[in-house]
Amino acid sequence: MAADTTAVGQDRFITLNGLRTHYVEWGDEDLPAIVMLHGLRSYARTFEPLAQRLGDRYRVLAPDARGRGESDWDPRGEYYPESYVADLEQFTDRLGLDRFVLLGHSMGGTTTYVYAARHPERVGAAVVEDIGPGSSQSGEGAERIKREVANTPRDFPSREAARAYWRGIRPHISEDALESRVRHTLAPDDEGRWRWKFDLAGIAAARLDPDPARQVDLWPYVESLRCPTLVVRGGKSDFLPATTMAAMAQRNTRIHTVEIPGAGHYVHDDAPDLFHHRLTRFLRSSEVVR
Repeated sequence: MAADTTAVGQDRFITLNGLRTHYVEWGDEDLPAIVMLHGLRSYARTFEPLAQRLGDRYRVLAPDARGRGESDWDPRGEYYPESYVADLEQFTDRLGLDRFVLLGHSMGGTTTYVYAARHPERVGAAVVEDIGPGSSQSGEGAERIKREVANTPRDFPSREAARAYWRGIRPHISEDALESRVRHTLAPDDEGRWRWKFDLAGIAAARLDPDPARQVDLWPYVESLRCPTLVVRGGKSDFLPATTMAAMAQRNTRIHTVEIPGAGHYVHDDAPDLFHHRLTRFLRSSEVVR
């Protein structure tokens, strides 16, 4: 009997720009495609609960970004927006995705803005979760993430200690989301210590001491979007200011905005039901269906 890809998701691998890249696929190949891009210290299966709810109507594809999860670490430390966009370009080319929905959270949202603006013929609709111009460069949320990255322990003496760490910096996510985060971001080594499944040193270097020339101003990309775009902000988010989200909608009438009450930066983890509701409502709208 064939595996239920709607519920479980299939682990697959592909080489992108010389790096072996892991991705997960839910749903049938003949369904409309949604590509989901995770955030800075996240992983493909962070979207698993959402993908399971969409898998009967969509083919959901979620890659582990370079340096995360089961994907190769980049020996050159190329953890910058242009590298993630280049990986996505090869990913969509190799899989023959001529027209699809693109969804990105935080870091993945930056990739979404840039890719969608550069490839309007391929992105039928875009969804961006809790990031906008300037979010990664300044403000309370940007400083918080820098502190978190700088103070991230190299490893933990036990799974329980790792779980306590994640709960401490992600207090609003559900128990299921917390268990998923521990399971997919850490693994025990030969000595029984729990170590990260992402390139902490390389990612930290790019985030804490970035090459100014490699930073990206998102405003030109936001203004040039040609597809219907939904921007979702967590009501308690410190990363995407409400004023920035409003300015985005003013500058580009194709941008629709929604705020999810009670959610922080990880909206899909903090308020999964409301996030799913708002997403499907947007995808079923006449503007997107057209």
